[in-house]
Amino acid sequence: MANDIHPEVLATGAALRNWGRWGADDECGTTNFITPQKLVEAGRLIRRGAIFSLALSLDRDGPAKPAGGRFNPMHQMMRFCGHDLHAAPDDQFHSSDDMAIIALQGSTQWDSLAHLWYEDVLYNGFPAATVTAAGAQHCAIGNWKRGVVSRGVLLDIARLKGLPRLPPNYPVTPEDLEAAEARQGVKVTSGDIVLVRTGMLGDWAQTRQPLANQPGLHFDCARWLHGREVAAICADNSAVEVIPQPRGLPKCAFHMVALRDMGLMLGELFVLDELAADCEQDGVYEFFFSAPPLNFPRAVGSPINPLAIK
Repeated sequence: MANDIHPEVLATGAALRNWGRWGADDECGTTNFITPQKLVEAGRLIRRGAIFSLALSLDRDGPAKPAGGRFNPMHQMMRFCGHDLHAAPDDQFHSSDDMAIIALQGSTQWDSLAHLWYEDVLYNGFPAATVTAAGAQHCAIGNWKRGVVSRGVLLDIARLKGLPRLPPNYPVTPEDLEAAEARQGVKVTSGDIVLVRTGMLGDWAQTRQPLANQPGLHFDCARWLHGREVAAICADNSAVEVIPQPRGLPKCAFHMVALRDMGLMLGELFVLDELAADCEQDGVYEFFFSAPPLNFPRAVGSPINPLAIK
């Protein structure tokens, strides 16, 4: 019921709701801001041919917490060292083969718009009951099978504050985002994919401490992202938003408005330190960004290997 939802979430969601903006049948949300012209402009940002992978390794040593229902990827060889179970006796070759067991949101990944909702309704008014044991009938990750490609902009909040990592629970505010723009000489525009660096994941790579309270986006950033017509927002923590949110806001308050009301894709656990160091060196914080999900038609998330190309 509406009375069960925090009133600030309800009011913000109603104010920022994009339902019907791109038609009653739209399932892609704010990625509609990425126009063909935007793609052409993004392609022109490739000047040096420098490629940065922003993905965690898909192995058992990742930061996923089994207690949260997700687990780290598991890789297993099925055939190796000449164990060619299907080879004929006269074959002149040997081969290897392998498999993986992956929680689709257990590593660097996209949340689809069917990942989270409230009041039994998904983005654009689709019934939440259409997400079943068979998968999501609407707003699934398969809607982005052609990729999520645009101009990427890194906003390095950790460097803005002169820190290797923002403190736990630090809420990144709209003022922080604009201060990072000013420091870096870059401007977030319509159709951009914004990458926010807190330094958290780089710190985890050194300490391997379980992820608990995390720096991330303040709930108020939803209005800023809506006003800038951002296509997708990514961060180097496991939730994009700060954990926990301030002002007594509920768990996943930012998710609730971003996914369900705005139709804003969220990218989590992005590895940003190498890219950030390069941006600091050459002073260029914009780049060609490409992060296609795996083509699972009814999945609610997908692992990705995002690339930033400068």
